[in-house]
Amino acid sequence: MAAPPPQSKQSLGFLTVVEDQKHGLFGGYLVLNGMGRPLEFHCTAPVKANRAQEILYGPTLRPYLYGEQIGRTLFEQSKTIPFVVLTDSEPMLSVGEFIPPPVALVAPDACEQSPDAADPRDPILRTDAGHAAAGPHLEALTIGQRQLAVEAGRTPLGGQLVEDLQRIAASWDLAEPFDRIRAAIDEARRGGQ
Repeated sequence: MAAPPPQSKQSLGFLTVVEDQKHGLFGGYLVLNGMGRPLEFHCTAPVKANRAQEILYGPTLRPYLYGEQIGRTLFEQSKTIPFVVLTDSEPMLSVGEFIPPPVALVAPDACEQSPDAADPRDPILRTDAGHAAAGPHLEALTIGQRQLAVEAGRTPLGGQLVEDLQRIAASWDLAEPFDRIRAAIDEARRGGQ
C-alpha cells in the first residue's frame, strides 16, 4: 500500500451535495490552493437510498449517505490532503469520522437559504447545547465574513489553522467555491445526458 500524500498547508477542500429529485444525490469535492485556484475536482455518480435503507437507517441516513458514502469516497480519490475541509451541508460533517483534516460547516448568510434548508428532515443549524437532539452540537466561530461551525468533540479549529483561514478569507469568500462545484456537477450531468 502506498504512503498517503502529504498534507498541504496551502490547500482547502470543499465538499457539497447536489440533490436531484429524479436521480438522487451528486457529490462534489473541489480542492483549491490558498489563492482560490483549483488543484483537483472530483464528483460522484448519483447515489440514491432504497426504501429498505430509508427504513433501517432512519434519521442517520443523510449523515451516512453524505459523509460516509459520498464525502469519504470523494476525499479518498484526491491526491491532495488539505489543511481543512469545508462543507455547506450539515449532514456532510459526519465525514470527519473518516478523514484526517478537520471539517467545518460554512453557514449560509442570514439572507441566503442553504440548499439543504428546504428539506424538513434537516435540523436547523444550532450551536447551543439545549438543542443537541435536533442534530450534532456545533461550536461556531467567525472567519472573515462567514460563520463556520464544527462538531463539538471533533478536531477543533484553532491556532494556526484559524490564522490561515482568516488570511484566505480576507482575499476571497469561503462560500463561493460551493457555487463552482454545483455548476460543475450541473455541467457534468448535462454532458452525460
